[in-house]
Amino acid sequence: MDQNPLARITGGSPIRTVLWLVFLSIVVGFVLETIGLDPVTFVGRLIGNIDRFVDWVLHLGTDAVMRLLRYLVWGAVLVVPIWLILRLGGARSR
Repeated sequence: MDQNPLARITGGSPIRTVLWLVFLSIVVGFVLETIGLDPVTFVGRLIGNIDRFVDWVLHLGTDAVMRLLRYLVWGAVLVVPIWLILRLGGARSR
């Protein structure tokens, strides 16, 4: 079993694998063209959808961070003065 590393990756003769992939690509391309799908439009829409998905994820993350900061500010408005009063009150008792 002393095979060429490229033959192990491709699962056989690299030339045979390339020819098989070319043949399958032509058959699939013919079928897709027959049913009216355009590869340029398909790839364009796919990239557009990926772009919209990434934009949505980034906005989702930004909204979460902004909400977290808003919670922090609201909590600090109440917590810090109460903590300061308790600290000052505790310092007088000692």
